[in-house]
Amino acid sequence: MPVVVNADTPLPPGVAAALPPRTPTLATAAELSAHMDTHSNVHAVVFGPAVPLDEATDFADSIRIRRPDISVIVVREGVDPDVLSACMDAGVRDVVDTAKPERLAAAVDRAQQVWSAIHGVEASTSPQRGQQVTVFSPKGGVGKTTTAVNLALALSDGGRRRVCLVDLDLAFGDVAITLQLFPHHTIYEAVPVEDHLDFEMLENLLTRHEDSLMVLAAPTQPDAKDRIRASLVGRVLRTLKDNFDYVVVDTAPSFEEHVLQAFDETDECVLVATLDVPTLKNVKIAMETLDLLQVAPGHRWLVLNRADAEVGLSVDKVESILGLPVTVSLPTAVEVASATNSGRPILLSHPGHPVSKELKTFADRLVGAPTVDADAPAAAADTKPRRFARSRR
Repeated sequence: MPVVVNADTPLPPGVAAALPPRTPTLATAAELSAHMDTHSNVHAVVFGPAVPLDEATDFADSIRIRRPDISVIVVREGVDPDVLSACMDAGVRDVVDTAKPERLAAAVDRAQQVWSAIHGVEASTSPQRGQQVTVFSPKGGVGKTTTAVNLALALSDGGRRRVCLVDLDLAFGDVAITLQLFPHHTIYEAVPVEDHLDFEMLENLLTRHEDSLMVLAAPTQPDAKDRIRASLVGRVLRTLKDNFDYVVVDTAPSFEEHVLQAFDETDECVLVATLDVPTLKNVKIAMETLDLLQVAPGHRWLVLNRADAEVGLSVDKVESILGLPVTVSLPTAVEVASATNSGRPILLSHPGHPVSKELKTFADRLVGAPTVDADAPAAAADTKPRRFARSRR
């Protein structure tokens, strides 16, 4: 896959359109380095016009011997002989003028062919598949929906990544009201078209949030849940993963069939807990269940909400009880509840708040997380074992 580096500046529309859908866009060399460490299939690095030329040529010079399978492509607003000479000396494979974006698409195709030839594999035309992040807690009232909403916003990063937030608490979902959205459509409307559901149909059911986040809302009536089959949930999630960088799923606080289906599709599992004994007991049991079902082994994250030492339980104690390190500790803050009540989640209303900073850091970790087990053989996405499918048909 290609990856773009362009500081914090959007690419010119024509240039962006020439790239494959869901191409990651990074701001700094440090982000690029972290991305390449965890994604072995990068075949092209595209430096946008906002990046100084010397940064692009320095990078090209540093990898041309070490990673000959990666093509460096430089995009400039106007290409003169000095630019071409500097790029050729550094080993840049292609230089593209922003006035001729069609040449960028051809350059990326050539980069794919080079990568495939070096690695001895046939070039693939399959689009990159997105990642599903499922947020779960076996107990209500722990801040699961608040965590899911703010995490989705953090992953979206103001629209730099395409993110869809799915409310899978089909009876009592609160995602829409948390974001002060009033959806005209919900997942329930996919029921009659399950057998031939595609993204064009599903896209019509999504509601756009002002911060470039797409939301698939839960039904407005609790009894609609009984008419939504687990197989439909699976089809919806797979379709969304084919069209978004990240799909964040807010679940019901139980191991019902729809939640089990979400676990079957998930890449990352986020567990939310609070510092009280009943919740920790339930989370411990939930983790044992996840172990039995082999849900996201090695890809589980623990969010400790309202983590205040005054309650008598420490982070170390929680980690000892659950056998899982705490990924994020979120302090109790009245601003979080106030932001939720106002319809402006804490990440938007108070981006500098400690809770917002912690969730942004967590999102960065998820973005850098490996998408496959390093020791496992590569497999097509559609061949992933369905752990629960037999029991639900």
